[in-house]
Amino acid sequence: MPDDAREQANEALGWLSGNLTLIIAALVAVVVIYFLWRVFVGRKPEAPKQVPDLAIDVMSLGSHGPPPGAATLEFYNVPVRLAAVVLAPAGRVRQLPPINQLADVFDAIVPGMARVVATHKPLVRRWPAQVSAKGFAHTVFQHCRLPGEGGKGTPWCTTAGAFKIEGQPLMAGLIMRTESTSAHGQEVIDAEERWLACLRVKA
Repeated sequence: MPDDAREQANEALGWLSGNLTLIIAALVAVVVIYFLWRVFVGRKPEAPKQVPDLAIDVMSLGSHGPPPGAATLEFYNVPVRLAAVVLAPAGRVRQLPPINQLADVFDAIVPGMARVVATHKPLVRRWPAQVSAKGFAHTVFQHCRLPGEGGKGTPWCTTAGAFKIEGQPLMAGLIMRTESTSAHGQEVIDAEERWLACLRVKA
């Protein structure tokens, strides 16, 4: 190797050895900056979880009482209009039946309820799965607020609880309106047989 080339190589090695600490520090700084950029800038923001809108504006459900027709729904022997229905599966993995099977679901609440739904044409809402009947009922009362003191002294009333179809538990909440004021308000159905005790469909 010529002397000039050898001298240049020695100078380069000397420069590298003298600045090795600075070179390592610069490389570390680049890695740290890249990491911080990936964490705070380069990472895609997570999409916010969609919270279902469970609220029902009772005042938007109309101010008329039971409609004339072949199917009459009575709540403790008082004729009512079925203004809205909330349905939800019970538990974390069950699903509501498809739309074309909802008539069977309504009749599982009270025999003849499918005819009431067909004639009264209530708002029907499908809610996500619920864990307990009492918890579901109070969620219905919270998101479907009735006027007055929980509907008492007004034409509005609500009942909610669990029922079964083909052995599978489901939840239902019914919002109803009488022709005039009543003493009924919000009622929890804490046993499946109580649906028949408070509701009746008359032809």
